Amino acid sequence: MANYWRLVNKVIERSDILLLVLDARMINETRNEEVEYKVKQAEKPLIYAITKFDLIDDSEAREFREFLNPCVFVSVTKHVGTSRLRERILIETQRIGLKNVTVGVLGYPNVGKSSLINAMKGRKSASTSSMSGHTKGVQLVKGDSRIMFLDTPGVIPYKEEDQMKHAMIGTTDYTKVKDPDLVAMQIMRKYPGKIEKFYGVDRSEDKEITLEDIARKRNILKKRGEMDIMRAARQVLQDWQKGKII
Repeated sequence: MANYWRLVNKVIERSDILLLVLDARMINETRNEEVEYKVKQAEKPLIYAITKFDLIDDSEAREFREFLNPCVFVSVTKHVGTSRLRERILIETQRIGLKNVTVGVLGYPNVGKSSLINAMKGRKSASTSSMSGHTKGVQLVKGDSRIMFLDTPGVIPYKEEDQMKHAMIGTTDYTKVKDPDLVAMQIMRKYPGKIEKFYGVDRSEDKEITLEDIARKRNILKKRGEMDIMRAARQVLQDWQKGKII
């Protein structure tokens, strides 16, 4: 992680403008105050690029538009917001008196940094994966004739050890989560009815019963025919991290 922070510091130094990429489903959870502080200290423009906009209702985004300024909501899969983000970058470019600009792209692992760069470029260039930690080093990617992007590995705030949060936002890959049932139940509490609707099961105050219902619905069984709650929970995490649950 120390090496990652050296890379981040280098990107801030080399960039004219910084994008902090956040997950629209968990905006507060994917903010990185250490990165925001470093950018502020460097006295460089910061734009909040909020990805996966297609996975939330517009009403959920309204409150964040007021205090995350400037911010642009983007859906790579729905091709929404990329033109607006480019416009915002060029506004900041003009404000700081440049013609061409280098934009550093920062954020937690798996929030969609490389996918966002690819969408801005118009064709695949930055390497992407649904597995967290896929980008291993700084990658220089030409956006267009005026914009150059610096893609970076995802970084976690120093000493942050919130395993539940890391599993929910995809920093910890679903295959490596120690207690998938606890994480899946926490997602259900945070987003009442969303998981149940996706899997076509009834809502219940007892989230363990919900996981049993999901296991039954998807025929996720142990050898003896019992409902496999852990596998069902890991399936929920997989679908959640891959953005299938809307």
